[in-house]
Amino acid sequence: MTRPAATRIRGLAARIDAATPPHRDRTVDALRALAIAGVILGHWLVTALVLSTSKTGSALHDASPLASLPALTPVSWIFQTLAIFFLVGGYAAARSYTGDYLGWLRTRLARLSRPMAVLAAVWVPLATGLRIAGVSWATEGTLLRLVLDPLWFLGVYAGLMALTPLAMAMVRRLGACAACVPAAVVAAVDLVRFGLGGPAWLGWINVAAGWLVPYLLGIAWARGAFRGWRIPALMLAGGAAVTAALVAWAGYPASMVGVNGAAISNLNPPTLAAVTFGIAQAGLALLLREPLARWMRRPLAWAAVATANLSAMTLYLWHQTAFLAVTMAGLAIGRLPGLLTAPTSALWVAERLAWLPAFAAVLAVLWVVFHRAERRPVRDAVGRWQPVSAVRRAVWRPDER
Repeated sequence: MTRPAATRIRGLAARIDAATPPHRDRTVDALRALAIAGVILGHWLVTALVLSTSKTGSALHDASPLASLPALTPVSWIFQTLAIFFLVGGYAAARSYTGDYLGWLRTRLARLSRPMAVLAAVWVPLATGLRIAGVSWATEGTLLRLVLDPLWFLGVYAGLMALTPLAMAMVRRLGACAACVPAAVVAAVDLVRFGLGGPAWLGWINVAAGWLVPYLLGIAWARGAFRGWRIPALMLAGGAAVTAALVAWAGYPASMVGVNGAAISNLNPPTLAAVTFGIAQAGLALLLREPLARWMRRPLAWAAVATANLSAMTLYLWHQTAFLAVTMAGLAIGRLPGLLTAPTSALWVAERLAWLPAFAAVLAVLWVVFHRAERRPVRDAVGRWQPVSAVRRAVWRPDER
């Protein structure tokens, strides 16, 4: 990096730092950025597209190194960060909700729907083009599944936002222990499903109940709970211990993400192990508040985190498209190691790590093209709509988290 470029970057970081309200809790933004990074890197590391040939022709199918290399299971413990998303989401909802339910919900849902509409505007004609070009149903289905799978999170998040007044009422009445209610629901559903041979469809109750647990913990955090270190430390130790017991003695999978061919997934739908693991993650996040707060006092670090939060939806929605763009470009060359080869050895892991900068570079290009969909225009003094500047967007008011 040249000296003038470095100077400009430091200058922009200093302006963002100076424009940030002193009362803003930058730790929340840092946790959201880390969660985004965890999801993106996790998907890029455990998703492989493999080209197979049969009598009906060639097709791409997705494979996971976690299926063939179980020693990589701890990777899922590091990069499965969805509980942090919901923890921060609950915090942000509690801080921003002022009582105008419909107006508040409309504003927050608009911030989700605009980037999703742009994604659909690109992928609907692209999928049509693939069909016209004669791409097999199997390949097209694999590609669309990878692009659309992340959207389930947004549906659940929107549902929990709609329940925010009820969730806040639960926390006002029960404090952080409100999270025990949906946790008990998850435990009861798992008992019926796995212990009593109940129908598998009951597990979908856990989609709402399971992710409501960290959402309620986030609301409790916003209302002043977890001021010391003891309760977060208990959450971390207790959640980790219960998760380990469920894996060791109750038959739950050790992987915290779905694995191709596995009989049970901890995420689809969430199990009690996913919930207790999320409680441990929430405890760790709360314990990291002070170190993160110190880190966020550095202008460059804060500018990077603010930028990631500025474009959180863009990064989340388009990271699989970046992965597919690189993979499709590689397909034109051949079966490149770590890109279109089966993830069956430790060598594949090293090869995949080497591809991460390429995925990141394409995602950066997609960010440049599509991040404006997340900008919310404002009215100027004479009532004309104006786009929000980059620096101002980087430091939302507390009610815009």
